[in-house]
Amino acid sequence: MNKDQAEGKWKQLKGEMQRTWGKLTNDDLDVFKGDTNKFFGIVQEKHGIAREEAEKRVKEMEKRYNDSKAA
Repeated sequence: MNKDQAEGKWKQLKGEMQRTWGKLTNDDLDVFKGDTNKFFGIVQEKHGIAREEAEKRVKEMEKRYNDSKAA
């Protein structure tokens, strides 16, 4: 995968994250930089949910995204 492809996939995933987690800003997404623990914490904070619930919801979103791209 070249740089352009990677950037395109990141933009798609970032858009999906913002659709799923409407309270997340571009800055929030740029801060986590692939660190899932940071992302779970951001989702937890922005949406006022337990960390375990944030992790569960993020993993469900990731699965839906991956499944839609495989189809």
